[in-house]
Amino acid sequence: MPLTELTERIERLAIQDGTIITAYHALSFVRSSDVSEPVPAVYKPSLCVIAQGAKQVLLGPESYFYDPGSYLVASVHLPITGQVIDASPEKPYLSLQLQFEMDQILDIIQQPYFTENTGHKSHRALVIGQMSNSLHEAILRLIRLLDTPEDLPALAPYAVREIIYRMLQTEQGNTIRNFALLGSRAQRIVPVIEQINREYTEPMRVDNLAKAAGMSTSSFFSCFKEVTAMTPLQYQKRLRLTEARRLLLATMSDATSVAYQVGYESATQFNREYARLFGQPPIRDVRRFLGMNPQ
Repeated sequence: MPLTELTERIERLAIQDGTIITAYHALSFVRSSDVSEPVPAVYKPSLCVIAQGAKQVLLGPESYFYDPGSYLVASVHLPITGQVIDASPEKPYLSLQLQFEMDQILDIIQQPYFTENTGHKSHRALVIGQMSNSLHEAILRLIRLLDTPEDLPALAPYAVREIIYRMLQTEQGNTIRNFALLGSRAQRIVPVIEQINREYTEPMRVDNLAKAAGMSTSSFFSCFKEVTAMTPLQYQKRLRLTEARRLLLATMSDATSVAYQVGYESATQFNREYARLFGQPPIRDVRRFLGMNPQ
């Protein structure tokens, strides 16, 4: 599928490397003129599309690859590790991310005209699918509206609604729909994941989370891992460490104070788990990232 217009529009608006927030708050572009190291991040519920280049995403022990012609959807907040693996100054990596709310999906699947497709269904909250022509055209309609920002308040909600509808009609639509379908196993995990994201610095009681999901502890543990590819404690740890790294880079605070800020009770444990995830202890990692002498 030719993505010429999509590539040209993103390249014209994303003139520098980094993340660019557009005039429509839920839509952002990413440009990278070089391949990247693995970078931990937290995906919000969103649709991600690559116009040029390629990316590898790690979710727990699983690896996902996507490039032009495919899309990635995260149906819940997910701590991942992303790496741009195809980019150059001549052909930079170009992608977009459109964030959405589960209520937007629920509103569509409750309509009488909506019919469930016959595609694959799983409980995993991260999926890769093949871009359809109709989804591609719907995305272009939203991006074209950026040429006339005064039209965004009136027209962007309808463009986004079409994108979500088209996304639900792809082969991964049933899996995405499952996270909005009231009472489904996957949907019962969604508010618990939102709670963990709000309260990630607090001690975790898995039995309380299971009760909130209306499940036994063993069923909750199994379902949570089906959705996120990690246990609740592993999920919380990834949130804490990803936020800790962001704070260290943004504020240059000392590692001990950041450890306590993100919920650790032991600085030693924090340093050990940080090094396991990022490859080096906090201060050396920050110095390396900023191009300083790691010693």
